[in-house]
Amino acid sequence: MPVSIVVGGQFGSEGKGKVSLELVRMATEGRIAVVRVGGPNSGHTAYDRSGRKFALRQLPAGAIDRNADIVFPAGSYIDVDVLLGEIEDLDYPRDRIFVSPYANVITPEQKAWEVDAGLVSGIGSTGSGVGAAIMAQVAREASNFPLHRHDAAHCGVLEPFLRDTTALMRNWLDAGARIVIEGTQGFGLSLYDGGYWPKATSRATTAAAALAETGLSPMDVDNVVLVIRSYPIRVAGNSGPLPGETSWEAISESIDAQTNLREFTTVTKKLRRVGHFDASVVKAAIACNNPTMIVLNHLDYVGLEADLDDANSKINDFIREVSDAIGLAMTHFGFSDRGMTPNPSQAGRPVRA
Repeated sequence: MPVSIVVGGQFGSEGKGKVSLELVRMATEGRIAVVRVGGPNSGHTAYDRSGRKFALRQLPAGAIDRNADIVFPAGSYIDVDVLLGEIEDLDYPRDRIFVSPYANVITPEQKAWEVDAGLVSGIGSTGSGVGAAIMAQVAREASNFPLHRHDAAHCGVLEPFLRDTTALMRNWLDAGARIVIEGTQGFGLSLYDGGYWPKATSRATTAAAALAETGLSPMDVDNVVLVIRSYPIRVAGNSGPLPGETSWEAISESIDAQTNLREFTTVTKKLRRVGHFDASVVKAAIACNNPTMIVLNHLDYVGLEADLDDANSKINDFIREVSDAIGLAMTHFGFSDRGMTPNPSQAGRPVRA
């Protein structure tokens, strides 16, 4: 110990990157490391201390302050061009980036295969090649499968970053480091247990799955953070059911917003679909992840942060409704893209509402 895992409780874009960054900033350990599992088919957004906004697909948002070690373990999927571009944009210290030789490298052929297979139009896939890379790995050079696996050990530009990441992290943990695993997407998109297959992603998106991709032990984990949002989203197109689907205009009108609220996906830049809060997928995520923290984000779509002080405000009514619906009290709240506020009435692990 100690290892924190950040996962999403709905259909992605819950604000996991922001929460990961907050956990890094809250950490008191001498060494902090952030692990990015999954691949570049989802983006994480956060602001550095100077207020500059970054929307990252490959580097973890938790490392935006440039003061943490970054790890890409064996269970990660790397688009080399995206990674090198983000390293350049962030001016990240290259001696603090570590890549497992077993990490998967996404190829142009794998991206093209996803497009040709109809996944982009059929399930709302980003076409980033992650699913194809996973299939190539599982196919194990089968003669009747057209794609081949490529790993970081045989990618020349990644050679300076190569390390035995499991041994490295074990040494860090033994010396008292804090490791934050930044999960991707959300529980409702999970391949195994999200409940929406085939409108799902190509991986499991639970805390246990993220840990397995990282190469560490369950005995290392002391904190599982489930991130949810006031109005869940799904990506544009034929991406699957969204209970209580509504419009951005309706949400804007409900809070008398001066301008229409609208969100676009980080990868494809398409307008996201949005729905009213639905407890069913969150309750399933809670059962699977057993979180020690629950962060309710995007509360600015309901009311003002100042209204938290008014027990009878619309925002507190909404928080109570969510708590009653999922059976647990939130430990933290989030407004817009920055920071998170502890629930003053809730200390420690979430309890039954």
